[in-house]
Amino acid sequence: MTLPMTKVARQAKITDLLQRQAVRSQPELAKLLAESGVEVTQATLSRDLDELGALKLRAEDGSLVYALPGEGGDRIRLARLGTGESPAARLHRIAEELLVSADASANLVIARTPPGAAQFLASAIDHADWESILGTVAGDDTILVISRDPQGGQAVAEALLKVADRRT
Repeated sequence: MTLPMTKVARQAKITDLLQRQAVRSQPELAKLLAESGVEVTQATLSRDLDELGALKLRAEDGSLVYALPGEGGDRIRLARLGTGESPAARLHRIAEELLVSADASANLVIARTPPGAAQFLASAIDHADWESILGTVAGDDTILVISRDPQGGQAVAEALLKVADRRT
């Protein structure tokens, strides 16, 4: 069964697949997406990979696999073969498009996105490696961002809004 999917949801699915397994080619990725019920053209897939900042990295076995900025893990040696957008630039671009609001209490921030976009934005936040952020938990349209500082939620919420060019 083919599911109609928004661009954000499709890119979140691609991100999930690339993080879970070694994918060596666009046709292989298209097949994995189709098995998940997501039909995509080669042109759309190529555009999605470019927008996600996907790079080809050398895996332990010497083959080239797609990886997203901030990945590396045990299975991939950091032998970059291309250049991609920095994690900070990627976060800015994604937050500018998807962050609707950010509110804080103590060390917790609730960030709101359009439906289906929370996991995509949360991944960009995680990959930005902000020292003040312990981690994120994402639902469909809501992200829980946890600050390292017990009272740092407000500062993190303001920083996220600033990255997205929203006024605090």
